[in-house]
Amino acid sequence: MRSIQHWIDGAPVGGSTAAPLHDPATGRPSGEVLLGRRAEVDAAVAAAARAFGTWSEVSLTRRARIMFALRDLLERHEDELARLITAEHGKVLDDARGEVVRGREVVEFACGIPQALKGEYSDHVSSGVDAFSFRQPLGVCAGVVPFNFPVMVPLWMHPIAIACGNTFVLKPSERVPSASNLIAELYAEAGLPEGVYNVLHGDRETADALITHPGVAAVSFVGSTPVARHVHEAAGAAGKRVQALGGAKNHAVVLPDADLDLAADQITAAAYGSAGQRCMAVSVAVAVGPAADPLIERLADRARAITVGPGTDPASDMGPVISAAARDRVTGHVTAAERAGAKVVVDGRDLPGPGFFVGPCLLDGASTDMAAYREEIFGPVLLVLRAATLDEAIDLINANPYGNGTAIFTASGAAARRFQRAVHVGMIGVNVPIPVPMAFYSFGGWKASLFGDTHVHGPEGVRFYTRAKAVTSRWPTPTTPADTSLMAFPTSN
Repeated sequence: MRSIQHWIDGAPVGGSTAAPLHDPATGRPSGEVLLGRRAEVDAAVAAAARAFGTWSEVSLTRRARIMFALRDLLERHEDELARLITAEHGKVLDDARGEVVRGREVVEFACGIPQALKGEYSDHVSSGVDAFSFRQPLGVCAGVVPFNFPVMVPLWMHPIAIACGNTFVLKPSERVPSASNLIAELYAEAGLPEGVYNVLHGDRETADALITHPGVAAVSFVGSTPVARHVHEAAGAAGKRVQALGGAKNHAVVLPDADLDLAADQITAAAYGSAGQRCMAVSVAVAVGPAADPLIERLADRARAITVGPGTDPASDMGPVISAAARDRVTGHVTAAERAGAKVVVDGRDLPGPGFFVGPCLLDGASTDMAAYREEIFGPVLLVLRAATLDEAIDLINANPYGNGTAIFTASGAAARRFQRAVHVGMIGVNVPIPVPMAFYSFGGWKASLFGDTHVHGPEGVRFYTRAKAVTSRWPTPTTPADTSLMAFPTSN
């Protein structure tokens, strides 16, 4: 049985409290993970604070070189990281490799930190006076991340924070702890000094102690909306800079002029990939006008063709959900929707065998007052709603409290342009079902999908992990005339 320790100040660190780990494909225990309590939280923050004094003074060139080295190590260890993800999360290996690749792209962005941190300079703004600005790191930054992307979501945070000159304490989900420790070892191999990147395992008690710790300057969070709201309020009340990304209910609108086979293929992958355990998963398809019946027929055919099994099996298209509780929650939503009048077109509730498996579920005739529509199920459930027009579909999306991601499938540029301007959603795909921005843009939603003013990674990530200084300078010479109006407010001349 494995025992996953903390990584603090460049070395594994033990503890007195632990929680069991499970293999979602079998349901059997696979090890244990230590849970950080006050002593471990204090130790991790103290190590990061000590390291900040020297790391913040390291040149941009050296920081970039470490990011280049980390990028190469992530590529060399891609399969190893993918296997750790699959063992603890359950997603199929190809999906796990894709997660590592998308996370590595953020490290590639961080390799360009000298360019991203360039300031501004204005010569001679007044007689003999110049003005310029630059950005400096904040200090110790904390990240609290969910189980569904053990590698990618943390890599949205700590490479940018560290490249900007901060130090970092990561609290991964206690369900998927191993990949974060391997990345700590890769950072060390890349040349990152001890204490700059720390991993603190734990539960909600650990997270609450970390996000309110007086030694932490900024908190990044990804998770459900209720917890994101709590993190934003608690960390903000403690004086932290906070970005907290919450849940989602992502809609894909299909117009009658769309390529319905393409739309069905793409929506199926977006709804059922990773067993629907993605904050960008499509969980609602909105069929407009006559697109409804032929779209549902195609979606049903594709859902029935999905092979559900262990993530390590090359024949599997979809793995298990993360836990028995998650399985029961997902099937409970389907049952409740059926009782409320929805038609279960494809039913994946009763899969045989061990493990936490739920098959693809496709529901027609759902309504917006059903819990299956109102709540984030976070499982392989796709609801189909019908709208008479594009405007009705847009109104449906805008009435939803979430605003993370959405998509439209159409052959009309005019319809796509109207859609992308009218929906109240942060990330939009046009014939693209999972519009996760590339690393040189930023990721984030609207409404109840984001608490705080900035998105993660990309340019907004750099701004979040730094603060600006503006300098106005004069270098007088012996011949500079004396200022005869010292008590007046300074103006340019």
